Amino acid sequence: KLPYPMVANILKQLVSSGLIESIRGKHGGYVLAKPADEINLAEIIMVTDSPFNLVECVHDEDNCKVHQFCPTRGPLLALHHKIQQFVEETTLAAIIRDAKPINLTVQRNLLMKLPIYLDYNATTPVDPKVVETMMPFFTESFGNAASRNHSFGWQVEKVVEDARESIGNAIGAGGKEIVFTSGATESDNLAILGVANFYQKKGKHIITSPIEHKAVIDPCHALEQQGYEITFLNVEKNGCIDLNQLADSIRDDTILVSLMAGNNEIGTLNPLKEIGEITREKGVLFHTDATQGVGKIPIDVEEMKIDLLSMSAHKMYGPKGIGALYVRRKKPRVRLSPIMFGGGHERGMRSGTLNVTGIVGFAKALELSMDEMASEAERLTGLRQRLFERLTSELDYIFLNGHPTERLPNNLNLSFGYVEGESLMMGVSELAVSSGSACTSASLEPSYVLRALGVGDDLAHSSIRFGMGRFTTVEEVDYAAEQMISAVKRLREMSPLYEMVQEGVDLSTVKWSSH
Repeated sequence: KLPYPMVANILKQLVSSGLIESIRGKHGGYVLAKPADEINLAEIIMVTDSPFNLVECVHDEDNCKVHQFCPTRGPLLALHHKIQQFVEETTLAAIIRDAKPINLTVQRNLLMKLPIYLDYNATTPVDPKVVETMMPFFTESFGNAASRNHSFGWQVEKVVEDARESIGNAIGAGGKEIVFTSGATESDNLAILGVANFYQKKGKHIITSPIEHKAVIDPCHALEQQGYEITFLNVEKNGCIDLNQLADSIRDDTILVSLMAGNNEIGTLNPLKEIGEITREKGVLFHTDATQGVGKIPIDVEEMKIDLLSMSAHKMYGPKGIGALYVRRKKPRVRLSPIMFGGGHERGMRSGTLNVTGIVGFAKALELSMDEMASEAERLTGLRQRLFERLTSELDYIFLNGHPTERLPNNLNLSFGYVEGESLMMGVSELAVSSGSACTSASLEPSYVLRALGVGDDLAHSSIRFGMGRFTTVEEVDYAAEQMISAVKRLREMSPLYEMVQEGVDLSTVKWSSH
């Protein structure tokens, strides 16, 4: 394989020469600038290498004082002219036509960049268009949006407000309802702690679920230490909540319901509209962590009666370190007590100098995601289904975690029976996948989300989350399937438990002795 820098340099030279053109975007790459039958081999050689000479004196006779007496010069010169004629008359089209077909698997593996990234639910690469939009705000438009005394501040303040409006429009909100934060974790904390502190005279009861992100669960546990009561709703085996239980759990002292839009581990979607109708009818605020949903699925805070919504740019091909919290301003107007103090930024709800560069990138990333949301959801659903079908057609004892259809379009979480999870991860080192949430992967404990679904420790340990994204290709999905199938089969060959199951032994009836 050629080193990547060398390939990049060759492509750059070919672009500069006008032989190929660069196409940007998710379906981008390089294409010929003119038909293949109009490009000859000599042009390619001249661009990518120096002119070839069989003998030094072909073009510069001064290098050899006795060239006229040299017995080899004549034949070499004739050969040189023959080769020159050949490369000038041979077109790229002829080379392609006469080339011996390459084995498709070999060809794919040569062209594929490894390892393959399939962890888009953990984070996403910043889209090149987003980077381009952000660049001027590092060195040119670098003012502080809170500086009201000069044009540097005025300029970026307008940019920030435009971004605020753009982000708000994407979820059916107004720009003034968007509060910028450092990310979804801060947004969740501000929503939960901010509501709890401000409305504590009304009540100290909050409702959530046991499969929420830790950025929701941990603040709730912290509030329990302060005398608040937290109700954790039951979840079904597919990760769905019971709407009747939700309605029955709301009390006179309930001040907040916090339920995520889409689960970061298993991908299950919550029925936001139905939840919003229940909470609005009961007069309780509704917060949703929509970090995994915004830009992937349609979300409208008015239609769904959402009062608070958390989101983060790095889940939608934007920069890390920037997020936002939607805070409803009317019908009802939501009030929050700040959890950070300083300069009174963001209408007193979140102090701190605004990350202008990140905000600009956030807005652009969300704009791009919204433009492609419908088509990308369809494409990713197809890739997800393709991977699932390839795996289940070759392997038995595969278990889907999460809802089969009501799930994020890019998420597939599977448990592989009779396989040790850590060994499986090591066996697919060319795949960047997750054994659970990236936010809790440092823990050796089985996923608390899968445990809440009733998944046993063995299957929880052997779970793999595949997260596909904007730059995932069909070829990468097929390669991932091949790697997983090979690794699982190899590990099961070494598993005595799998051998026993294959022989028809019911493991639940086996009495294991301890030593």
